[in-house]
Amino acid sequence: MDPLRVVPTWRHGRERLWVRLPDGRNIAWYDRGAARVNLLGEDHEQDVLTALAPFLTGPVSAGPPPAPTPAELARLCLHPDDDLAPNRPGEALLIALDRDPGQARRLRPDPRRRALAAQRAVGEALDRTEGAGGYTLHSVPLPGGDHIHHLLIGPGGLHAVHALYARGQRVAVADPGVALGRHRPRPLLDRVRSDAERASRALAARVRPVLVLAGAAAVTVPAPLRDVRVLTEADLPSLARAGGLLKPADVEALHALARDRATWSGP
Repeated sequence: MDPLRVVPTWRHGRERLWVRLPDGRNIAWYDRGAARVNLLGEDHEQDVLTALAPFLTGPVSAGPPPAPTPAELARLCLHPDDDLAPNRPGEALLIALDRDPGQARRLRPDPRRRALAAQRAVGEALDRTEGAGGYTLHSVPLPGGDHIHHLLIGPGGLHAVHALYARGQRVAVADPGVALGRHRPRPLLDRVRSDAERASRALAARVRPVLVLAGAAAVTVPAPLRDVRVLTEADLPSLARAGGLLKPADVEALHALARDRATWSGP
């Protein structure tokens, strides 16, 4: 295995040392103040400790990131402008279309409206699963103007869900490309992974990437994909019902943290 990289960052005035795989994915971070190594997965624990050895200033504990503190839970009392929970599926697109509806007559459909249709279909399917003990946030803003289409927080963990309009089309997925019908493939899986990675940094917890092909007629995935799940709307109930990773208290704490706009304002 290639050496892991240690990258220092600052967040809310505290230093964190992130440990990254050669491909840039974060797998752990070291909080000096708490003397703790927080692992976003258990596969590389010994490699992480070896990479951090020159930076450790004494004994440390290692394990999954702890649930947010009571102070973080207090963020439930948010100003309405800072609370992401009321966001509708496709909220960012709805605002953009309201500000700039585009030309009344176009030779081709406005791609924003197709994207909105996909986010609405996926978001409504996720909202119908909230009785399974989890929550879904929509249009989660990222620095630079990007958005995570949907963030699923539940007993089965955290998932950054990207919705792609594929109504009636055959879709071929070959990492990192996604091809709709006869169109050339686009490296969409890189974007899906990037969204999940950015969410992992913001929440200090592992967020898994998911691509949902809204309305696809058929999906072909000839080879196993590295860490990305490719689903259709029909698969979403099983994704939401999955369990065994987060306790109810952890789900509540992470939801409180994720719904606060300030959580997503970092680099």
